[in-house]
Amino acid sequence: MSMLSRKRTTCNMLIKESSLMHRFLLILIFMASISCKEKSSIPYTPEVHTAFRDYKTPIDTNLWLDYSKESTTFKIWSPVASQVQLHLYKSGNGGDPIATHALEPNTNGIWTKTLKGDYNGTYYTYQIMKNQQWLQETPGIYAQAVGVNGQRAMVLDLKSTNPEGWETDKGPTLKSPNDAIIYELHIRDMTIQPESGSSMPGKYMGLIEKGTKDPNGKMTGFDHMLEMGISYVHLLPTYDHYSIDETKLDSAQFNWGYDPQNYNVPEGSFSSDPYNAEVRIKEFKKMVSGFHKNGIGVILDVVYNHTGMPGEGGNTDASNFSLEFPGYYYRQNEDGSYSDASACGNETASDREMMREFIINSVTYWAEEYHLDGFRFDLMGIHDIETMNAVTEALKEVNPSIFVYGEGWTAGESPLPIEKRALKAHTKQMPAITAFSDDIRDGIKGSVFDDQSTGFVSGAQNTEESIKFGVVGSIQHPQIDYKAVNYSDAPWTNEPWQAISYVSCHDNHTIYDKLHVSRRDASEEDIIAMDKLANAIVLTSQGIPFIHAGAEMLRTKNEEHNSYNLPDIINQLDWSRKTTYHNVVTYYKNLIALRKSHPAFRMPTSDDVRKNLVFNTVDKGVVSYQISNHANGDDWKDIYVIYNAKTTPIQYPLEEDWNIAVLGDEFNKNTPVSSELEVPKLSMAVLYQK
Repeated sequence: MSMLSRKRTTCNMLIKESSLMHRFLLILIFMASISCKEKSSIPYTPEVHTAFRDYKTPIDTNLWLDYSKESTTFKIWSPVASQVQLHLYKSGNGGDPIATHALEPNTNGIWTKTLKGDYNGTYYTYQIMKNQQWLQETPGIYAQAVGVNGQRAMVLDLKSTNPEGWETDKGPTLKSPNDAIIYELHIRDMTIQPESGSSMPGKYMGLIEKGTKDPNGKMTGFDHMLEMGISYVHLLPTYDHYSIDETKLDSAQFNWGYDPQNYNVPEGSFSSDPYNAEVRIKEFKKMVSGFHKNGIGVILDVVYNHTGMPGEGGNTDASNFSLEFPGYYYRQNEDGSYSDASACGNETASDREMMREFIINSVTYWAEEYHLDGFRFDLMGIHDIETMNAVTEALKEVNPSIFVYGEGWTAGESPLPIEKRALKAHTKQMPAITAFSDDIRDGIKGSVFDDQSTGFVSGAQNTEESIKFGVVGSIQHPQIDYKAVNYSDAPWTNEPWQAISYVSCHDNHTIYDKLHVSRRDASEEDIIAMDKLANAIVLTSQGIPFIHAGAEMLRTKNEEHNSYNLPDIINQLDWSRKTTYHNVVTYYKNLIALRKSHPAFRMPTSDDVRKNLVFNTVDKGVVSYQISNHANGDDWKDIYVIYNAKTTPIQYPLEEDWNIAVLGDEFNKNTPVSSELEVPKLSMAVLYQK
């Protein structure tokens, strides 16, 4: 995700989720739009490139700060440094060092210094000398606490940041990842509108504040999420990032946060005091604890594929990675320029040992220290398969219920060979990882790259196979014609939970806006019906359901498709829509309750799906299927699901007697039906037999 210019960011949005042909064309456009590439500070030679890739240090090396009341040991890995200094400060910004110490070279390029005494609360930076020149100061890539704007790290007794009961805090336990119902949000969006009633708008604490209501008396924020019944929140990047100036929080600033600065520290702008390093940590943990106490897991959106570019105009050589070991942590092209599969000016080199080790150490640190329950990897296709498998293996040792998912694509070409990339097409080689399904996303609503493109719910022809493919979680199923699926011509998952079922997210148009821009001719009544049917398909499909926050109240961004840095007026949840569209909110709430009540919609294995789910499509614009045999321990013996995407009701023939569970907007009808069922236009029907 590029934070450097709207031009780059828009191009990134377009490229990263496209089909193969679309992606190729857009990459050409992108490359033509960039006049020059940023050069690495390391002159390229094949020998240097090989040395970077093969540079090794013991894999069990602990590079985290070692703190005790008696002493603190500072560490940094910089094999190319001739000297390393440690600067100590009283505060996180301003003032001169109160002391400077020379670090001592150890084995394998590690520099260390142990200082006697209790240094809790002391800020510090590292500074390396290379080629007789001192580079800029850096808090170090393993910083665990930082001052305002992340320029200085701080020594901190992390146990002192734990909220009450933290030692027994625990998130949800999953039998299968597709038991989760994910709700993607930006912390600021949920509570920043004054009508949210929050006393801590846009903050960690505001996100778990109970008792907030809008002027109409409707529950907002945390209580709204509980009311909806979601089981996991997906937080857009919440580690420390470059975009927001934490010294100017009284000004209107917004950014999604896809520009990493300090990977192992919470973002300060969401805290009540970004100047004191411990506050953001305490409040992040309290936020996690607040969700856990109410049965909701917390997923962190992580962006290890590239770093933000500090300084006006961007400068990869000024990143924390470059200030420790220039060039090592990034991939280079043969001409010496930084490769740029992220479309953000650089891409990290997960296939190099110490970058891989950093990613593994970082996610396990978040899982252990902050009790996180899952991770979403931005542009996961930039990483290599070996790294992603190692990530999940390490995380499962921390928490067997933890799960990892990501975008199985890149935003541009990479020196990493295609066969090594953690792409959607290679999901079968990553048996513990889930990837976003653009097949079901665009099959439902149309391509995210073409405003005029429509999907199954909005009137497109020949989309039924893409919907069926999404329903089964992208597995091998004998009733699917893979040649007719929109993007994938073969199954790409081992198990159904390896596919994220979704129709909208922070990227691109909201589902409501997409339906409007692609169907200007449709009535508002039909647009709303299309919207409800779209997420009805998502929540009755076998993959992991993923809902964009606010979709349940027909969230709009005024048809902006790329709101990464736009004002709150565009990005905030408008709580008045909860009253205006209360029937839609109720529909979404009922969909979530239906899925949670019936495990047949979330079978854990592909064998279960093939055994128990049979399609019976009767017409164009209609997809129907039956789930049998008390699938996955369901109370209902048989379930019949019908998606009617036609703009007229259909008379659906039935060969047996059934009970109606869902018809149109009505849930829990429990009305018997036989011979034939009239299914309203643009709606879902669910029938059952005991």
